[in-house]
Amino acid sequence: MSGQTSEIILHNYPQSPVAEKARIAFGIKGLAWRDVEIPRLAPKPMLTQLTGGYRRTPVMQIGADIYCDSACIIRELERRFPEPTYFPTTEAAMMWAASRWTDGALFDLAVKIVLGSAGDNLPADFAADRGRLYLGPDWAAGLRAANAALPHLASQMRAPMGWLNQQLSDGRAYLLGEAPAAIDAQFFHVVWFVRGRWAQGPEFLAEFPHLERWERNVTALGHGTVSPMTPEEAIAAAAATEPLDPLGTDPRDPQGIMPGAEVTVHPDVDGGEQGVTGIVTASDADTITLARRDEKAGNLAVHFPRAGYRVELHGT
Repeated sequence: MSGQTSEIILHNYPQSPVAEKARIAFGIKGLAWRDVEIPRLAPKPMLTQLTGGYRRTPVMQIGADIYCDSACIIRELERRFPEPTYFPTTEAAMMWAASRWTDGALFDLAVKIVLGSAGDNLPADFAADRGRLYLGPDWAAGLRAANAALPHLASQMRAPMGWLNQQLSDGRAYLLGEAPAAIDAQFFHVVWFVRGRWAQGPEFLAEFPHLERWERNVTALGHGTVSPMTPEEAIAAAAATEPLDPLGTDPRDPQGIMPGAEVTVHPDVDGGEQGVTGIVTASDADTITLARRDEKAGNLAVHFPRAGYRVELHGT
């Protein structure tokens, strides 16, 4: 069976805001997909069996190709399913540039608001896991600082929500016009998180009526057609096929990465996470693909974005 015709599988859990971004992306294109629910907290042994160690949410699987990070997911969905497009205007580059902020500083701000507002009400294991992931080694101090700085943090979130509200004030259905775009999913997951996980979120967002109208429009897009799948079935689906052929190499790569090199890939933050080690089969400015083999899942290709990830060459 070809990976090109395999089912789309999303490894995620319902409460994940970044998974909501991917689910809305499926809705924009009206795609059918299989839903594998993973644990909210590590360890996630059946997920990391596919990824080689990457534990963030979500991960998309198509056959034996494993796509880590929502940026990689959106890019691959657009390649495989170009219509309707995620980029209905000519500003695709600007949307990708904006997504580095929505996925980075803006989402980190939302995390600080949500975790900081919870204070001592966070379950200890959840506080330790997410605190280490987003606030660094001294996460406990980071949580205390976020709690003390909540009014300031809310003021920092208020400004971008106001910008979006102004953008939508001409009555447009979506941020770029009448057709939904990737940037709608990329902003929506932050707003969805603030509304659903911060007790004061609904009151905070009520200041922005055009933004709330847009929220309803994006929500109405839905998540495509969803059917459940077990982790065991997902691993069997990987074992039943082979990864897609490599995409090629980049002679201008600043690190000199070439096919056949052994590398380890990490998120480019100090989140205390395990890296993924494999053999490079393809790389360019946007994506790097590693070949690895698992005893049960077989031959796998694990894909990462280059932006936001650190690639360490072995033997250098």
